[in-house]
Amino acid sequence: MTDRSQMIYLDYAASTPVDPWVVEAMTALMTADGNYSNPSSTHAAGRRSVEYIAHAAGQLASLLNTTEDTLVWTSGATESDNLAILGAAYYRRERGQHLITMRTEHKAVTDPFSELEKRGFEVTWLDSDANGLLDIETLRAAMREDTQLVSIMHVNNETGIIQDIQSIGALCGENDALFHVDAAQSCGKLPIDLAALPVDLMSVTAHKTYGPKGIGALYIADRKGVHVEPLLFGGGQQRKLRPGTLPAQQIVGFGAAADIAQSRINDDLGHLTALRDRMWAGIRDVPGVTVNGDIANSFPGILNVSVEDIEGESLLLALEPLCVATGSACNSKSQEPSYVLRALGRSDALAQSAIRFSFGRPTTAADVDVAIELYRNGIDKLRCLAPTRAA
Repeated sequence: MTDRSQMIYLDYAASTPVDPWVVEAMTALMTADGNYSNPSSTHAAGRRSVEYIAHAAGQLASLLNTTEDTLVWTSGATESDNLAILGAAYYRRERGQHLITMRTEHKAVTDPFSELEKRGFEVTWLDSDANGLLDIETLRAAMREDTQLVSIMHVNNETGIIQDIQSIGALCGENDALFHVDAAQSCGKLPIDLAALPVDLMSVTAHKTYGPKGIGALYIADRKGVHVEPLLFGGGQQRKLRPGTLPAQQIVGFGAAADIAQSRINDDLGHLTALRDRMWAGIRDVPGVTVNGDIANSFPGILNVSVEDIEGESLLLALEPLCVATGSACNSKSQEPSYVLRALGRSDALAQSAIRFSFGRPTTAADVDVAIELYRNGIDKLRCLAPTRAA
């Protein structure tokens, strides 16, 4: 029997625990006997903080294979997305006001585009195929002479689908459109080579990869025509693109997390693939269950499944003490079915029944086995209570 008093966390796509080494690195910049000074100060202690920040920038730049001067620190992926999308649109608005994104993007992307529509920009909202992938010919057909910005995420936060950002970026380059990528779910989890990828703007965050919450970065390629207008104004830090006192301890934490991720990214992928495959093998024969997305083209840390004749909120309760999600953490308070899954053509009923299992470094095979047991038993129990499934 499963011990229902023991919490099992399978929601690593929402957030991850901070690695102990990251905590240690951050603590050294937070206490009275450490280097807690304001990096904007010109005295020796302030200069020392600047050195710590520069070191962290080097660690993140190494993970992404770029240079430190292409990175702008932000409070997280949401701010990075807003700075990239709004900032690029405003910077290039005299050239044209046509923008392109997908209906399956995170709210941190779709909401800025909706705001730009209110301000006179024209947005083309692309549909994906049934698995969530963007057909490059669909994007090609949407391109216009006045297209100035395209924003497509790398790894979908609900389904784990991996978009072909190499091909998408190449097409954007051919059409003189900036290409922004939300890489919140892929930074530190999949290899990213910004020296080779045709990406102009990329948003990343620390807390999805065992770093602290409250710190992210925006990559801005060092190429002609790639620039963003600032959204904030103040002390002039970070070339006036994102002013404000830099949170040295958060930045150092992000740098340490990036350093760890770079050293073990292949091991992590192998671990996550084994867990995802074990989970799917254990539930794939449940009547009416289906994968949302395409396992062959997905990040292995995420498995999103729907099941017929089951309501998602009831299933969540039946799965306790398992910590999983019905969709994006940012929309978890909403009772509406996932807009991402509906965009994939799922019915409201199937979208409502979706459960996102997401795995992390601490996840064990035993955790997955408990999750399998709880999922199967939960569905059996709910179907016994409301036997609506046709015989």
